[in-house]
Amino acid sequence: QGQLMESGGGLVLPGGSLRLSCAASTISMFNFNVMGWYRQAPGKQRELVATITGGRTVYADSVKGRFTISRSNFNNTMSLQMDSLKSEDTAVYYCNGVRWGTKEEYWGQGTAVTVSS
Repeated sequence: QGQLMESGGGLVLPGGSLRLSCAASTISMFNFNVMGWYRQAPGKQRELVATITGGRTVYADSVKGRFTISRSNFNNTMSLQMDSLKSEDTAVYYCNGVRWGTKEEYWGQGTAVTVSS
C-alpha cells in the first residue's frame, strides 16, 4: 500500500504563515479522487480543513480566506498554505487521499502545528 507523508509543521507566531506539504510514496496521486487536509486539536475530534478534487476546492468556514490548498499529481504532492494563523489553528494536521473506484482512504502520520506567542 502506498503512503502519504506530511511535512512543514512547527511553531509559529499568531498572524504568521506556514506551508504544509504532503508527499505520496509508492503510489501516484493520479490514483486519488479527493485529497484533503484534516486536523485534530488536543481533546477534540479530527475535523476537515480543506479538500481538493480536480480544480474544485472546499474549505472549512474557520479557514476560508486564510488557507489555500493545492495539488500537483505530476509532482505527487499536495500543499496547504496557511496564512494569518491563529492560536485556534493549533493541531496535528493530516493528509488524506480517497482512491478512485474503491474509495479506499489513505492517511499520513500527521505534522504538528503550534500557533503561540
